[in-house]
Amino acid sequence: MARHVADRFKGRVAIVTGGAAGIGAAIVEQLLLEGAAVVFSDLSASGADVAAAHAARGRQVLFVEGDMGDEAFCETLVRRALETFGRVDHLVNNAFAFVARAMDATTEDWQRSLLVGPVGFARMIQHSARAMRSTGGGSIVNIGSISGVVAQKERWTYNMSKGAVLQLTRCAALDLASWGVRVNSVSPGWIWSQEVLRAAEQSGGRDKWAPIWGSYHMLRRCGEVDEVARPVLFLLSDDASFITGTDLPVDGGYQAMGPEGLGDMGVVVGSTAASQ
Repeated sequence: MARHVADRFKGRVAIVTGGAAGIGAAIVEQLLLEGAAVVFSDLSASGADVAAAHAARGRQVLFVEGDMGDEAFCETLVRRALETFGRVDHLVNNAFAFVARAMDATTEDWQRSLLVGPVGFARMIQHSARAMRSTGGGSIVNIGSISGVVAQKERWTYNMSKGAVLQLTRCAALDLASWGVRVNSVSPGWIWSQEVLRAAEQSGGRDKWAPIWGSYHMLRRCGEVDEVARPVLFLLSDDASFITGTDLPVDGGYQAMGPEGLGDMGVVVGSTAASQ
């Protein structure tokens, strides 16, 4: 069950990309619960229904449909936030293209992976940070992945793009520090997001894969989307006021564990499913 800190973001305005489902939707929910006004985007028109449900509860929310690979849309999203709520205090770069290709990757695969990924993140940072500077600063969280720091079979496009997000985070944090803008990232492990659920459903279901994929983590399970949302809100909040340029693994111990694994789970079956 989601937990929240009442009014921690009262009077603040946040933008969340890819906020109609999965990790993005959990972040939107948490921000609204903690008092923020939220503008979120998604490729799916279902975001309008999500926004309407929140608005019916008296929450300040705006949905803008569009593609984060479109540079003009990135600028439009920030402009709509300013027009509607008058300021931008926080940005969560979440929308990402899950393009998993290797030797067979085409130029179009690479372009999509990068544009709806680190390039889109960078464009959103550029436009949002200028708005934050005008009101004294703000905070940004990029959604990275364990895929950005480890090798996985047949995942050149996705893993390289996620790795670029981590370097973008560090560079942007350095350049924006003098503006009072903090930039951090989180790197989820295997989370029960829509991509992982879809992969499980295609080959036996969640009950089959939960113990297998869970064995990749010290905590012996995959994470839930709320378990990513709460660390994101911590990094956005004033509780993290002296943290910038940092990646926070939200991975149940995945990155810290060696190839021996848990030692008592037997042979682990591999998979090419998404890691977040």
